[in-house]
Amino acid sequence: MNTSNIVLELAVFSVEAALAAIKAGAHRIEFCENPSEGGTTPSYGSLKTLISKTDIPIFPIIRPRGGDFLYSDAEFECIKSDVLLVKELGYPGAVIGLLNEDGSIDIKRTKELVKLAAPMEITFHRAFDRCNDPFKGLEDIIATGCKRILTSGQVPNVSDALALVKELVDKAAGRIIILPGSGVRANNARKIIDATGAREIHSSARKAIASVMKYNAPTMNEQMISMGVNENEIKLMLKALSN
Repeated sequence: MNTSNIVLELAVFSVEAALAAIKAGAHRIEFCENPSEGGTTPSYGSLKTLISKTDIPIFPIIRPRGGDFLYSDAEFECIKSDVLLVKELGYPGAVIGLLNEDGSIDIKRTKELVKLAAPMEITFHRAFDRCNDPFKGLEDIIATGCKRILTSGQVPNVSDALALVKELVDKAAGRIIILPGSGVRANNARKIIDATGAREIHSSARKAIASVMKYNAPTMNEQMISMGVNENEIKLMLKALSN
């Protein structure tokens, strides 16, 4: 397969990490905060700052908390407000994911968010990997008007679910983009693309960044480590995908 036009999306957890990923060549950014919770909505200050510093597509995640994807009415109001905020700031897309109590896709609320967000593109994130039927979930998400689905194939590492991801790509038949992610690195990115037929791929290329403080309080035990990106890994992925 010709992979010269494969889109590499990077999940990042700070403005600095986003800028580093862009410098390394990432084609699109999923912008999050709180990596220990799997990614939550970035702050207003972070959103306002990042949009002013780059022209490449940045899709903020709109997720008010960690944990599951079953949201109260108050949480849904927060999600709607954040969707309107990123739209007002000029972002071209956003990332959401909502489920019902029984594990089905929350079609009603997702449709409402897609309509509210227009003309932004909406990606349905790995809440999909927690849904009770991936093929019905695929059709339900298509019906909501989402542009793509980020998935690891309902297992922790997408390399262990290539057959399912390929089936999703085949069943999608161009109606929605299937975006494989989770555990994607330079040593497997090309294999994932070749095995699934996907045209986009998602990675975090995480790298722990040590503090550069000259003084650290000896009475405190936190490591003072932040989550950045491995720029070299990003470059190697791009190289692998272009071969």
